[in-house]
Amino acid sequence: MPLDLTASSPDITRAICDIPSVSDDERTLADAVEAAIAPLAHLELHRDGDTLVARTNLGRAQRVVIAGHIDTVPINANVPTRDIEIDGEAFIWGRGTVDMKAGVAVQLKLAAELTNPAVDITWIWYDHEEVAAELSGLTRLAATRPDLFAGDFAILGEPTAGVVEGGCNGTLRAMVRTHGVRSHSARAWIGENAIHAAAPILARLAEYRPRTIAVDGLEYREGLNAVAITGGVAGNVIPDLCEVEVNFRFAPSRSEDDAVAHVRALFSGFEVEITDLSGGARPGLDAPLAQDFVRAVGGTPKPKYGWTDVARFSKLGVPAVNYGPGDPLLAHHDEERVAVSQIEEVERGLRAWLTTL
Repeated sequence: MPLDLTASSPDITRAICDIPSVSDDERTLADAVEAAIAPLAHLELHRDGDTLVARTNLGRAQRVVIAGHIDTVPINANVPTRDIEIDGEAFIWGRGTVDMKAGVAVQLKLAAELTNPAVDITWIWYDHEEVAAELSGLTRLAATRPDLFAGDFAILGEPTAGVVEGGCNGTLRAMVRTHGVRSHSARAWIGENAIHAAAPILARLAEYRPRTIAVDGLEYREGLNAVAITGGVAGNVIPDLCEVEVNFRFAPSRSEDDAVAHVRALFSGFEVEITDLSGGARPGLDAPLAQDFVRAVGGTPKPKYGWTDVARFSKLGVPAVNYGPGDPLLAHHDEERVAVSQIEEVERGLRAWLTTL
């Protein structure tokens, strides 16, 4: 079924959530979005893989970039969507409703209808956000068409329950390793147990007290946790290798180098390999357009604890915030669901701001 962008944003949410688009399998949804956007004469359309960019070119003094990812984490018996009611409130239940197809639905609705906005708008719908950063459609697009990122302000439609969330924490993943010597477990004294040697790593993590750091008026909570541990050869073999995967979520006031140094210092004496690193983004709320936006949609801005692609725009000198429907605590949850009222509220907020600036 083709996407009908004259439908309501909740109905568009249902439609695109019912098109599975787990990371690395976004083509069907990208094709549907392209087919819906291509006939719109007021938008210039560019496609790169499964990332689509649609731009107005009205000669406005300012340009806003509004982006959202079309991929989801794996489905777990939660597609197709269904309508449910909780305490008298209507929700759309299913994978992607929160993270972040409700936000994408609002963007598609507005992209189709705002033919004469007060600013020029660049709409970006991209693939591979839920996996390693180097696979992201935005990473690819930044390399091939960096000009498409140009703007005075950017909005990511990540779930924020309809409240502006400024900036984001950075994220680092590291593998902390211990080595030993294999032997028969009946003669353990002949070998050296690498799993036992990892005990100090876990102790340091258990004793670690993360900080809360104020950055430009917002308080960012850091976190350092083991997220996986692997080791062992067989039930009768002393293991010679143990790996503890550690995730450090760090405040945007820290540079990537600072974050790496912090983790290496904490695990001094152990082999540490940094496997993934993305810097955070400062709140970006001091930009005039950001202040206008906050006034228009209301509420008190909050910090974004998880990493989002606002960091990519911040790195390019474009202030960016997160703003979208859905409770972020339900992102990736098997009971993922979004309130219909939040979808409609975010649509109203964005529409009013983009047409009256």
